[in-house]
Amino acid sequence: MDNSPIRVLLIDDSKDDYILTSNWVSEFQISGCELEWLDNYQVAQQAIAQGLHDIYLVDYRLGADSGLELIRNAIGNGCNAPMILLTGQGDRKIDLEAMQVGVADYLEKSQLNPPLLERSIRYAIERKHTEQKIRQQVTLLDVTQDAIFVQNLDGQILFWNQAAELLYGWEKAAAIGKQTQELWQENNLEPLQIALKHLKKNHFWEGELHQKTRNGQDIIVASRWTLVHEFGEQPQSILVVNTEITQKKLLEAQFLRAQRLESIGTLASGIAHDLNNVLAPILMTAQLLEAQIKDERSLRLLPILINNAKRGANLVKQVLSFTRGLEGERTLLQLKHLILEIKQIIKETFPKSIEVVTKISQNLWTVFGDGTQLHQVLMNLSVNARDAMPNGGLLYIEAKNLFIDESYTTMNLDAKVGPYVVLTVTDTGTGISPEILDRIFEPFFTTKEVSKGTGLGLSTVLGIIKSHGGFININTEAGKGSQFTVYLPAQETKETLEEADIALPPGNGELILVVDDEDSIRDITKTSLESHNYKAITASDGIEAISLYAEYQAEIFLVLTDMVMPLMDGLTTIRTLQRMNPQVKIIAVSGQSINDKLSTAHNMNIQAFLSKPYTANQLLQTISMVKNTT
Repeated sequence: MDNSPIRVLLIDDSKDDYILTSNWVSEFQISGCELEWLDNYQVAQQAIAQGLHDIYLVDYRLGADSGLELIRNAIGNGCNAPMILLTGQGDRKIDLEAMQVGVADYLEKSQLNPPLLERSIRYAIERKHTEQKIRQQVTLLDVTQDAIFVQNLDGQILFWNQAAELLYGWEKAAAIGKQTQELWQENNLEPLQIALKHLKKNHFWEGELHQKTRNGQDIIVASRWTLVHEFGEQPQSILVVNTEITQKKLLEAQFLRAQRLESIGTLASGIAHDLNNVLAPILMTAQLLEAQIKDERSLRLLPILINNAKRGANLVKQVLSFTRGLEGERTLLQLKHLILEIKQIIKETFPKSIEVVTKISQNLWTVFGDGTQLHQVLMNLSVNARDAMPNGGLLYIEAKNLFIDESYTTMNLDAKVGPYVVLTVTDTGTGISPEILDRIFEPFFTTKEVSKGTGLGLSTVLGIIKSHGGFININTEAGKGSQFTVYLPAQETKETLEEADIALPPGNGELILVVDDEDSIRDITKTSLESHNYKAITASDGIEAISLYAEYQAEIFLVLTDMVMPLMDGLTTIRTLQRMNPQVKIIAVSGQSINDKLSTAHNMNIQAFLSKPYTANQLLQTISMVKNTT
């Protein structure tokens, strides 16, 4: 209690009782106790309504009126100050009725003395202050978003706040008195045993718990336990504060997975560059030999060599599509055509025990993308679904429109606000176990037999989707199936129809400068060009290329330069050549998916780009395109 005076209002129709009470108050040990007196019901009712006093002493009889009725009306009208009922004689019936109304104490005048009255007043005020503080604290406990509850050492719930109701799905009245194992399920009991041992020793514990709520939802909570003494009638209890961190942990896992995939991608990109430099001369040499060799045995063997070199090149492209995505030829596409095509392939090639169902929303938006790559995405996901259903099942493919808002972007690091086309591929197969779920998008990771999978299917899917500015989510449960959901940024324009291939005319003796640090690539590119009526000179790095261009500038029609070279890289070489001749025609070549460099090169007015390993036809087609645009 503070030092301010206690304002006491005595409501009694006897002046003698007022004088006696006044004398008693003067003997109180409490300093600054102020007593006022009113002798009738109506005036007292008005005074109580003003709320100017700390405590009220009310006589049971106020002439023809009842002091108990006055107290009942005052409390009903919102009076929070404590009230003490005074009566001339003890009556158990009146005592019980007073307690039900809500009086702080019930005193018999014949038994009263100064110490008893003082103690009753002091305790009533202190109890009221304590009750107000408790109500404030309970209100704060209900305002907080943390689930707060108290349990005894046997796990019985003693207190349960509103946030606990929302988190676990149990209302306070139902939760109080129940055991914790009746309210939720612990996914792992070992941390609980460790927590209890630590709590008894240190009186505090904190850690993470994985739980399943009443409605079957798996949650992760950051839990803080404190040992509490004398809660209610319990000698020892546990105060538990649980903060749900499920979404936070999912975002952390998503971020760590992205970091791991980025590291693997960087390694794979470097390997792909070297492999492309090996495959490019093999592929181009085989194609040249095919046109020159006449013996039957060699003609049978060369297609095997060419096909396997192309398979190797496609494998490298899959690795590159995982690392940073391949740009490809982007047009406006209507995905319903791809889905219907995939459905037809599935019906013709998949086991008859697999039923395929498609659902495509009307007025499906278009996407800006590479049709071949998105076809590969759907095909890879469908093949994985087939392999997950060895005994048959349902394969469900759906496409719909979705506008992603800011709320959704907070739950997925890759999502951006805007319209998306959502592709969903669902199967009723074996599902994916939690132990390997985090690794399924890593290149070369597979659970299939050695001869049945390369481990590049899902990594290719991820790379293609990312290169299209989209993202992918997966929901799976072992034994029940999997659902892959692909989100692709949508366009609100019509699709672009593909144009037919244009015949490639041979060269007219134009001189082309070939710049590459790989001897085999320089030689086979030179030979291919010369076989199609072009002339070629070669340089092994950017410095030699600049020297040759300075010597033959007037004769050189076009420069074909690699982007990744020692001494002087492709970008520096291109800048130098453009300073020498702003009109120089350049085709940039790379065996890596180096989007930043290619983007920079595009801004430097490069005529075309060519990805390693390229065939002779791809080389000639690119050169022909540059010729036709000049």
